[in-house]
Amino acid sequence: MFLGNYLIGLREGLEAALVVSILIAYLVKTGNRRALLPVWTGVGIAIALSVAFGMVLQFLVAQENHFKIQELAGGILSIVAVGLVTWMIFWMRSAARGIKAELEGKLDSALDMGPRALTVVAFLAVGREGLETALFLWTNIAHSNGSPVLPVTGAFAGLLTAVLLGYLLYRGGLNLNLQRFFKWTGAALVVVAAGVLGYGFHDLQEADVLPGLTAVALEPWKLFDEFGTVGDWLQTFFQGIFNVTPQITWLQLIAWTAYLVPVMFLFLRPTGPARPAKPSAPAPAPSPEAA
Repeated sequence: MFLGNYLIGLREGLEAALVVSILIAYLVKTGNRRALLPVWTGVGIAIALSVAFGMVLQFLVAQENHFKIQELAGGILSIVAVGLVTWMIFWMRSAARGIKAELEGKLDSALDMGPRALTVVAFLAVGREGLETALFLWTNIAHSNGSPVLPVTGAFAGLLTAVLLGYLLYRGGLNLNLQRFFKWTGAALVVVAAGVLGYGFHDLQEADVLPGLTAVALEPWKLFDEFGTVGDWLQTFFQGIFNVTPQITWLQLIAWTAYLVPVMFLFLRPTGPARPAKPSAPAPAPSPEAA
């Protein structure tokens, strides 16, 4: 779970760090340092809301003693998290080139409206990524076996790496090809999301919402068990990245495949430059009779 959550924290955290670095750099460059406080206030509120959202999820689900209700909540939230992250991955791929100009345009309008507008712009820009990150990390950590220390550590390590990269981008000390970075980390997140989706379907099966809990397609634990101690490590590794359960039902396998194959194809499919518009046909010359 460490590596999977590290990728989530890094990928999602870098989006938020990129947004903050663009906002701060633009204000400094245009001599509006007085506006930094409202921007940082909006960023702080967004971070606090994201942390509170994750804590509320944990509290609500942990307080429910009924096993099937817990599995139902976990399954629904897993599917919602996969939907949000999938939308975010494709949106970031298409908006990577124009995000700087879009944010600066919103910031110009907010500067004319006052400090509160700046706080709102920063809050909305960071809050969306923060809430998505909190939900996706919570679902991934909730499905981990054993102590949550390792997956939580991975998530924080990814977020800290994202903050460092964002600072280096702001200082100009890191020439990072953002489009290439978001492409390959996005592809890795598609794999992680496929595992979360499969786990979500398995939760719904355990909650008796979906059938087929006893229709087992694969039992990876038997393969890993043959390798002894190394097998335990391999099982932990594969579960951390691919969310592989000890037993995989047919419905879980179908959901995993039905998501991973088309989404990965669409995400990695090259998007060529827009075709230039065809020149309009010249207007016909006036006839001699009309002269």
